[in-house]
Amino acid sequence: MRSSHPRSAAVAALVATALATGLLAGSADAAEGAVSADPIRIHDIQGTTRISPLNGKQVADVEGIVTGVRTYGSRGFWIQDPNADDNDATSEGVFVFTNAVPTVTAGDAVKVSGTVGEYIPGGVNSGNQSVTQIAKPTVTVVSSGNALPEAAAINEYSVPAEYAPAGDPAAGGSVNGLTLEPSRYALDYYESLEGMNVKIGTSRVVGATDPYSELWVTVKGWENTAKRGGTIYGSYESQNTGRLQIQQLAPIAQQPFPVANVGDRLTGTTEGPLDFNQFGGYTLVARTLGTVKAGTLAPEKTKPQAEQELAVATYNVENLDPTDPQEKFDALAKAVVENLASPDVLALEEIQDDNGAKNDGTVSAEQTLAKFTAAISAAGGPAYQWRTVNPEDKKDGGEPGGNIRQVFLFNPARVSFTERAPGDAVTATAVTKVNGKAALTHSPGRVDPANPAWADSRKPLAGEFVFRGKTVFVIANHFGSKGGDEGLTSHHQPPVRSSETKRLLQAQAVNGFVKQLLAEDKNANVLVLGDINDFEFSATTDALADGGALYPAIKSLPKAERYSYVYQGNAQVLDQILTSPAIKKFTYDSVHINAEFSAQNSDHDPQVLRFRP
Repeated sequence: MRSSHPRSAAVAALVATALATGLLAGSADAAEGAVSADPIRIHDIQGTTRISPLNGKQVADVEGIVTGVRTYGSRGFWIQDPNADDNDATSEGVFVFTNAVPTVTAGDAVKVSGTVGEYIPGGVNSGNQSVTQIAKPTVTVVSSGNALPEAAAINEYSVPAEYAPAGDPAAGGSVNGLTLEPSRYALDYYESLEGMNVKIGTSRVVGATDPYSELWVTVKGWENTAKRGGTIYGSYESQNTGRLQIQQLAPIAQQPFPVANVGDRLTGTTEGPLDFNQFGGYTLVARTLGTVKAGTLAPEKTKPQAEQELAVATYNVENLDPTDPQEKFDALAKAVVENLASPDVLALEEIQDDNGAKNDGTVSAEQTLAKFTAAISAAGGPAYQWRTVNPEDKKDGGEPGGNIRQVFLFNPARVSFTERAPGDAVTATAVTKVNGKAALTHSPGRVDPANPAWADSRKPLAGEFVFRGKTVFVIANHFGSKGGDEGLTSHHQPPVRSSETKRLLQAQAVNGFVKQLLAEDKNANVLVLGDINDFEFSATTDALADGGALYPAIKSLPKAERYSYVYQGNAQVLDQILTSPAIKKFTYDSVHINAEFSAQNSDHDPQVLRFRP
C-alpha cells in the first residue's frame, strides 16, 4: 500500500485497500472501451476526472520518461509522456508505486505494466482526494539519459482565482465525478497536473519549515497578504489558491532540507513531480530545490501596559510539563517577560500534570507551575501566583495521560485574585451577588462542567480579579480541536468541518454564562479568552458574541494582522480574547513570536489586551 509521506507510513499500513464507493467511478464498459488496439497512454489512465476510467484495470507497456524517484516513505517513481494530448484536463504524469526502492533513474525511458488504482492518503474516511497510480508494476527500461519533459510552470497567471467547484449533491458533495475545469478552478488545475513535472519560480514562503522537512510557498505574492509576509485565511471562501507545499526527493541524510521562516523567499527554480498527500494536498516534490533567501522577520514585542492599564494575555504553551527540557521553560518564560511585557494576568492553555504524558492517575500540576513561574522570575519577570482547578483524570482530552488544563497566572503586585470557595473538577461556578455586585460562587471555578459539550474536552476556568478597586471576570478556555475536519483539498467541496458542532455547543455554554454575569451587572468587566480553536469569522465566534455579550477583540486589528497560527501556509485565528460591552476602549496585540518561525516554543502566538477598567 502506498504511503504518501513518511509520517503516514504506519497509518497507511492499517488502511484497508478497499476504496470508497465514490471512487469506483467509471463503469466496466467505459474501462473496456478505453482498451483498444492503440497502446494505453498516461492521459488515458488519468482521464478527465479525478478518478481514472481504468481504475482497477491491468495496463501493459505504458510508456513514459522517469521524472522523479522516491526512495523513502512512499517508494516509487513518476513517469510522464512527453507527447501530450490536446486536452488540458488530462494529466500526462502518473506515480508508479513500487513499495521497494526503485531501480530506475530520472531520464530513463520506461515501459510499465501493472494495476491502475486510486490511493487515498489518510484513508477513505479522511475525505482526501485520491492519487491515481500504477501498482504492482513490471518495469522495463528502454533507454537512459533522456531529456525530461519540460516542466509545467505554476505561477500567478496559470493558477485560477476560484478555488474549487461545488461538489455534486447527488454524490454527497464530492467533486470526484466532475469533469476537470483547469482554467476555472485552482484544485482542478492542480489535479490536471497530478504526477507531472512542474516548476515554480522565486516565491515567498508562507509556512515555515516544519519538523517533517516541508514548507509552504505562494506563487501569488499579492493574495491576501499578511503584514509580515504570510497569507491571511480571512474567510471560508479565501482558501488562497497560490499556496503550494514543497518537499524534496533527496533523502534528508543526503541533502538537508533548508530552514525557512515566513517572509523568506525560495529563490530560483524549484522543479519536480506534483504529488498529493494527506498533510496538505498538492505538493511539489522537488528534484531541484531553489535557494532560501532569508528575510528580516523577527519575533514581536508588545508594548508594556501603562500604570493604570490592566494587561491580560492568553498563551497556549503546547503540553508543558516537568519532563520538558529546561530550555523550553526558559524560552517560554523569556517570551512572557520580553515579548509579552509581563502581563498582569496570563491565561495558560495546555499545562500538563506533574509527570506529563505518563498515564498513572496524576492530575496535579503544581510541579509544572512551580517550574514555570520560577523560570519567569529568573528571566526578570514578576513573582507570579497561579490559580487553577485540577481536572478529573483522563476526562479533558489532549495527550493521553497529560491531563491538560487552563491556568491563571497573575502578578500580585499589580492585581489581586478574589478567592471564593475554590471549585473542583465537577462543581460548576455560578453567578451571584455580593454586596450588590455580580460575583462568582466559586473562584476559581469551572463553567458548566457537566454540560455534554465539555465531554473529553477542557472545561472553562473562571476567576475574579481586582485591579485598582475594579472587579474583572476572566474566563479561560481551550475549546475542542479541529481534529476530524477535512482539509481544504478534500474531494468534498466545501469540505466537511465536523468538529464545529462541538465548539458551537461550547461557545453557547460560555455565552450563556457571560449573559448571566451581565444580567446581574450590565457594566461587568468580562474577558473570555484562550485557544478557541476557531476563526474570528466562524459560527463558534458568532455564538460566543451572540446578543452583543462579547466582542472578538482581534477584529479591532487590520485584516492583514489577524492571525495567531499558521496552518498549511494559511495565517489564521485560533487564539482569541473577547470583551464585554463595558470594555469599550482597549489595545489589542497578536504577538507573533512562534507561528511564523521554524524554531518554535509553541505553535501558537500569544494574545494581549490592555484596558483601563
